[in-house]
Amino acid sequence: MVSTYQRLKRRRDVGEIDGFTLIELLIVIVVLGILAAVVIFALGGITGKTQLAACQADGATVSTAISAYLAENPGALSTVTTAELSGTANGGPYIQSWPSATSYIYTLPSGVLTVQAETAAGAGTGALVPYLGPASCGPAAASATSIGL
Repeated sequence: MVSTYQRLKRRRDVGEIDGFTLIELLIVIVVLGILAAVVIFALGGITGKTQLAACQADGATVSTAISAYLAENPGALSTVTTAELSGTANGGPYIQSWPSATSYIYTLPSGVLTVQAETAAGAGTGALVPYLGPASCGPAAASATSIGL
């Protein structure tokens, strides 16, 4: 076995054999695995931030649509529905489509825009909280008080 190793080493030193050894390949694979783990760990928190930003943006869009509807239809706060906002009645549509995300649900019971965030059990299983602004989508949303638009 030693003679085979010496013979292969001489052939490699002369330049007859090209390529990488098994150890060199394993080292490269380990280094790439470590780099991939670091990148995945660094990007892990991004998903939660994007869902929070989407919730805040959708809330602002629906809130603006409700404000536009109420500006053209004064006194209709308790009767505004999702159909009136997205339909062509009363000068609409005020909103092109109602937000449909997997991490939160917006509802409009009795003219009050509410958001229901995702918990560990799934989408729409958290507390139903009135949308008071971007903070309504965050972790502090459960402690918000009930106020209309």
